[in-house]
Amino acid sequence: MKIPHLLILFRLLLAPLIIFFAYQLGDASRILILILMFLGLISDIFDGIIARKQQISTVGLRRMDSQVDMVFWLAIGVSCFILNPELMKMHKAGIVALLGMEALCYIISFIRFGKETCTHAFLSKIWGIILFIACVSLIGFEYAGLPMQLMIYWGIFSQLDVILIVLLLPQWQNDIPSSYHARLIRKGIPIKKHKLLNG
Repeated sequence: MKIPHLLILFRLLLAPLIIFFAYQLGDASRILILILMFLGLISDIFDGIIARKQQISTVGLRRMDSQVDMVFWLAIGVSCFILNPELMKMHKAGIVALLGMEALCYIISFIRFGKETCTHAFLSKIWGIILFIACVSLIGFEYAGLPMQLMIYWGIFSQLDVILIVLLLPQWQNDIPSSYHARLIRKGIPIKKHKLLNG
């Protein structure tokens, strides 16, 4: 098994551990979960870099990376709810809307192409950073406020971009930077992908 696969597997194994620690240890787990979350983020950054370096950045690997990312961050979200139920309930409508948009992306993609989305779009990458900051704020400082609001609004915004990508693409593709690039592909115009961020 190659290093990128091991890093993805590592992140997948972190998901149930994070929920377990939040449930069993409560507030005592906060620092530990922050450390695991940081390690998960580092693994997410380096699995793609190493895969491209080793020239094994296949479609299958990219799809696996995308789905494990979703599982990992859902686990972080569950731990946030376990540790900060009142704060999470205050933003219930936004969180439900965000999860609904995520589900809608998958539904539309499955209807159109028979498989899940795997765009790794720029707006989604920015949202990943905002999501990390919001979770650090919640878990580390028990504060929602602006980080949570920004996470919800940018998340919905980035999911709209993904939906547009899926609707515009003439056939399923991975690593599409934005809906603008998807529009170019639909017109038959070649696009350039950043080697560090896409494909």
